[in-house]
Amino acid sequence: MNGEKKGEHGKENGAKAGEKLKNNEYEKELAKLHVELVKLQEWVKFKGLKVCIIFEGRDGAGKGGTIKAITERVSPRVFRVVALPAPTEREKSQMYPQRYIPHLPAAGEVVIFDRSWYNRAGVERVMGFCTKDEVNEFLDVVPHFEKLACDSGIILLKYWLEVSPDEQTRRLEGRIDDGRKIWKLSPMDIKSYSRWDDYTKARDEMIAASDTPWAPWFVARSDDKQRTRLNIITHLLSRIPYEEVPRKKVKLPRRRKLAKYKSPDYPLKFIPEVF
Repeated sequence: MNGEKKGEHGKENGAKAGEKLKNNEYEKELAKLHVELVKLQEWVKFKGLKVCIIFEGRDGAGKGGTIKAITERVSPRVFRVVALPAPTEREKSQMYPQRYIPHLPAAGEVVIFDRSWYNRAGVERVMGFCTKDEVNEFLDVVPHFEKLACDSGIILLKYWLEVSPDEQTRRLEGRIDDGRKIWKLSPMDIKSYSRWDDYTKARDEMIAASDTPWAPWFVARSDDKQRTRLNIITHLLSRIPYEEVPRKKVKLPRRRKLAKYKSPDYPLKFIPEVF
């Protein structure tokens, strides 16, 4: 299925805009898109494509959930997620893009950045981890850096997830008492929360400086997590031309009889069957 067809498929999906999707409807549409992502994966391997997908957005915008929705049914050997920690002292002394370059895709890979080199134009700028001159230098250089990447054959997709102030508050508050999510609420998230306008200005200047023909920015409204995931997957499939790789019908071979083999009398340590 080519990109244009999937774009058309996306328009026909589910409930009307503004209505919340039912869980079974969401799962049904996501399953269809997962089939297409597997086809894309096989095409990327078959053709040796290099795909790089960047996700940026405020804390609580839904980056992690979207990435999980993309990767949960594909191979981690092909779809690789990169979420770098704070730079070390050595990395701070390097040329700024240097620590990101080793993670760029080789042939047959899809690399997804959960935050990227745009940290310099976002959190580092807002929280004062770099100087104004360093930000300006980054914004001057990044279009050229990305042009080099694209000229080398990398397909670069950049997504900004746009969450509203009220929805961000709801999501961050929801992490406080949820033992499954408390790890997502870092001290930096709490400090950043009060600087909405600073992040808005940083976003606007970042996009204005780096929205280029070879690496455009795409913005996804992300207040509705389920719709966001479906819309982004549909869009990224439409941006990467692919075909279904021909393969023979799989048929399991006849299993050999094992009657002649007897397991040794060894005390296997089975886990307690609590459930």
